[in-house]
Amino acid sequence: MSEHTPKSAPLAGRWAIWLPLALFLGFVALVIVGLYRPADRNVASALVGKPMPQFDLPAALPGRPGLDSRVLANGKPHLVNIFASWCIPCRVEAPQLGALAKAGVPIEGISVRDTTENLQGFLQQNGDPFQRIGADDDGKVQLALGSSGVPETYVVDGKGRIVYQHIGEIRPEHLGLLLEKLKEAGQ
Repeated sequence: MSEHTPKSAPLAGRWAIWLPLALFLGFVALVIVGLYRPADRNVASALVGKPMPQFDLPAALPGRPGLDSRVLANGKPHLVNIFASWCIPCRVEAPQLGALAKAGVPIEGISVRDTTENLQGFLQQNGDPFQRIGADDDGKVQLALGSSGVPETYVVDGKGRIVYQHIGEIRPEHLGLLLEKLKEAGQ
């Protein structure tokens, strides 16, 4: 070798130069994959397949019955909808709840952290599909059900057992599934 021939850098030294770039590109790839496949943020209730927790909620509206869990074990399947007047997705699902009520589905409501005035306005504007509405002013029943937010809807069989949980608003494409779950719950 002559004096003017550059010495080769050790192999490990060459790779060390590119390591930060490779790590950065790996991180970018993970972020891109995460954006296209976001994690499921819904928290499913551990009570599906188990009896409805015992509760007795006062009436959310004057002149209307509240909601007692014993009503849900009357031999008929029910939908129990957790909602609030301040909930935007609850407004989105209102037409679907109305359609279910017109089809003869018994729908019970649990109004979470709401006021009488706001609830009355909500029902006047969006329709009232509920047979009973219980006022869950402190959210304890919602938490006991394992509900992570509003709206959420539960299919309860005639024995008072939760057979299905629908997280989020009910959209038109969900009606068939809910009717099927209600039919199964009635068998």
